[in-house]
Order: sequence, then C-alpha cells, then structure tokens
Amino acid sequence: MLVKNLLPIVFLSAILFSILFYKQALGLNLLIFETFFVIFLFITKQLKFSSKLQIICITGFLLTAAFTVLTHSTFSYIIHFITLLVFVGILSYPFAKSIINIFFISIISIFQSQIEFFKRVTNSKVKGKSLGKAIWKFRIFIIPAVIIFVFVAIYKASNPIFNKLTVNLGSIFKSVMDVIFSDIEFLFVLTFLLGILISNILLFRTKNPSIEKDDTNAKDLLIRYKKKNLRNFGTISLKYELKAALFLLFILNAILLILNITDIYLVWFNFEWDGQTLKQFVHEGTYLLIFSILISIAIVLYFFRGNINFYKKNKLLKKLSYLWLFQNAILAISVGVRNYWYIEYFSLAYKRIGVVIFLILTLYGLYSVFVKIKSSKSGFYLFRKNALALYIVLVLSSIINWDTLIAKYNFAHADESFLHFDYLADLSNKALPYLDKSISELTEIENIQKKKFAYETDFMNAQEYYLRIESKKVAFKKNWESKGFLSWNLPEYIVYNKLFK
Repeated sequence: MLVKNLLPIVFLSAILFSILFYKQALGLNLLIFETFFVIFLFITKQLKFSSKLQIICITGFLLTAAFTVLTHSTFSYIIHFITLLVFVGILSYPFAKSIINIFFISIISIFQSQIEFFKRVTNSKVKGKSLGKAIWKFRIFIIPAVIIFVFVAIYKASNPIFNKLTVNLGSIFKSVMDVIFSDIEFLFVLTFLLGILISNILLFRTKNPSIEKDDTNAKDLLIRYKKKNLRNFGTISLKYELKAALFLLFILNAILLILNITDIYLVWFNFEWDGQTLKQFVHEGTYLLIFSILISIAIVLYFFRGNINFYKKNKLLKKLSYLWLFQNAILAISVGVRNYWYIEYFSLAYKRIGVVIFLILTLYGLYSVFVKIKSSKSGFYLFRKNALALYIVLVLSSIINWDTLIAKYNFAHADESFLHFDYLADLSNKALPYLDKSISELTEIENIQKKKFAYETDFMNAQEYYLRIESKKVAFKKNWESKGFLSWNLPEYIVYNKLFK
C-alpha cells in the first residue's frame, strides 16, 4: 500500500523530529524517531523481507538503531548512519544483489529526494491555485530587492554620512523583525528543517535505472568472450601471459616462503622483546605487510580477470595462485601474532583492535579470491561477497562497548603491560567506573610501571591522572543531571548509578 500524498506525513514527521531533538542530545530520541518510521513503513507494506539481502540490511539497521542507545558510542552512531543509508537503498530497490549498488542508489536518492519534495510542494494547490505559480510571482520582488541591496552596499562604502543613516535604519529594521518573530526561535526552525530533510530521505526514495540495470545484469560467474578473427593471436597472447604469470608467482612464492618461515620461527614461537617500544616491528611492519597482502590479492585478480580462467593449460597457474593465497593467509596470521605481542606488552587500543577486525576481513577476502579462481567467479561476485562481509562485521562491532573493554583489560594487566595514563584519560565517559581508581591504587600501579618500563619520555603520572578523572566525573554528573528523558542512553545511566548512587 503506497501513500499517495506524502507531504502531510513529511510535515508531521518533521514536527515529531523537532519535538524529539530540539535542545536534546542524541539518545532515546533517535530510536523513537526511527521506530516511528519502521512502523509506518510496515503498516503501508513498504517494509518487506523478500530476499536474504533485504533481511540482512533491515536487521543491521534495526540492530544498530538499538545499540546507539545500548552502547552510545561515536562508532555506533557512525555505523548506524551507514546502515541507515543501506536501509534507504534497499527500500528504494528491493531486488538488489550487492550492498555496494544499494549504497550508491541511496547516496543519489538523498539529493533526488529533496528535489522531489520541492516538486511536490510547488505542485500542490492552495484554494485551487498552484503554490508553485504563487511562489514564482514573487520573483518580481526578489530580483529588485537583490539589486537594491547591492547598491545600498556600494553607497554605504562610498559615503560615511549615508553609511550612518543606513546603520540607524538597519537597527530599526532589526527591532521590527525581532518583534514580529519574537516567538520563533532560530534553533527550532533549523531543527524543523533538518527534520524535513531527513524525512524526505526516508519517504521520497527515488529510483536509479542505470545502477539498477547494472546490478540486475551483473553475474557471479565469469563469461568467456571469444575474439573473432583473432583466434591465433588471442591464443598466443594467453600463452605469453600464462608464462609471465607462472614466472612471477613462482618467484613471489619462493620469497614469501622464506619470509613466512622466518616469521613463524621468530615471531610465532621465539619472540623476545628487547625493551624497545616495538614501534618499527609492529607499526611500520604491520602496515607494510597489510599493504603487501592487498597487492598480492590484486596480482592474482589481474591474472584471473578474463579468458585465462578458461584456458586449458592454466592448472599450474591455479596451483601457484592457491599456494600464494595460502601463504598470504599465513602472513596475515603473522601480522595478527605481531599485534598480539603488541597488546601483550602495551595493552589494548583502538588501532590494535582495528588490526584484528581488518585481518578477519582480509582472511575472508583471501578465501573469496580462492573461490573466485576455483569456480571462475566474476569481479562482481568478489565485491558483492566482501561488501556484505564488511557490512556484517561493522554491525557486529558496533554492538561492543570498546571503551569499557579497553579500560577493564588495561587495568587488569597493569602489572605486566604498559599502562598509558594519557590514553586512558581520553576514553569516553562510558568507561568512567573502570577508570575511577583511588590515588593509592594508581600510585602502586605507577611504581610497578616505573620498574618494568623505564622510558625517558614523560607520560601522565598517577596524580595527574587522578585529578583528570575526578574532573571528568564532576563534568559528567553535571551533564547527565541536566539531560532530559529523550537524551537517555543505557551506558551513561549505568555509569551515573555506579559512581553517584
């Protein structure tokens, strides 16, 4: 059931948005607003679960919406915004095969929806007369007003007496406008307009025939294209390409084998920390290895981009490619082991968690490339599968309260791992109960740290950290007690009750 006239719904939605968000922080209000839309879409039969991808996209959106309240982190809001775009895209084109295409449809629809809203407004009638024509008639006043403004500005700049007169006139005009619009607050108007914009995105979902056509025509399996009248030349080129690929992959496999054996021996089983910060070993080393894995995937995809997939003499190339992918998987695990040692000596941080998430996606990416080669899958299949994996991982990662996890882990391992007071002090208020330590506890930790990690660089000491956390507690208490019901969220509610009740 489609609603013929969406304009009243848009304005009602904008009013609801204004009530929920006017002078409020993000919290329960976002969940209420989006729940309203989900119910509306369900009642009007626009929300359907007709395909596996639809179910995943809608579930991801609903989960992240809930976890904006349950985890209330910047990360959860960012991920929810991404899932919202995907949600809009899948509603616009329910038959989509790829999340990437859904995302592009949604991005374009954001702008087209505002144009569609403007068209609907201007085409609507008031007392039988077109509103658009009435607005258009005002052009005879707008253009002269702009010209008058330009000349007044010129005369003000050229004549001090005229400038003084116009200043007085400007003050009088401002006073009159203040009286007329005394009961209208600019912030409320801005909130209302933002509500209209967001409501348009959710309601005026537009089609994109070109992207929809590309998505419909895209296939998971590769198609062999035979070149007419160039059969011999084509065969010769494939032979040369095969030889080049075999040579390159043989050499690269040999080099990577040496590196993997070295890493397995030194990093996996015989790692010894020399007392340095592990920066070169982990930071630069990890980033370079990740970059090499991505290049490795690109090399394999290049060789298996076309007709070489169907070449009868490609069996050795496939075997070398499988070996190359397997070795890169070993290399990815080595990166994970390096990251493990970094966590072991320097505790948890967002970048170290990010490396773990990236490696999970990398290992899946390597597996998907293996499937592509083995079953002659297309590039579309590869991007479709990996985009979906990325979406699922992002949704699941938004569920976790990372700040709390980092604070709990780092203090629990303070007797064996480096505790970065500066870093912990910058964590969000959600972690405050785990950051809140007595000065005696902090001094004891500091003494252990000084014996184990003798750095020349000055870090925040125990006293500075204690004062910083006490200041954060005071600011948090004041902020929470000033919040209304609509700004409520679970993590900060728990923090307030643990610390002050």
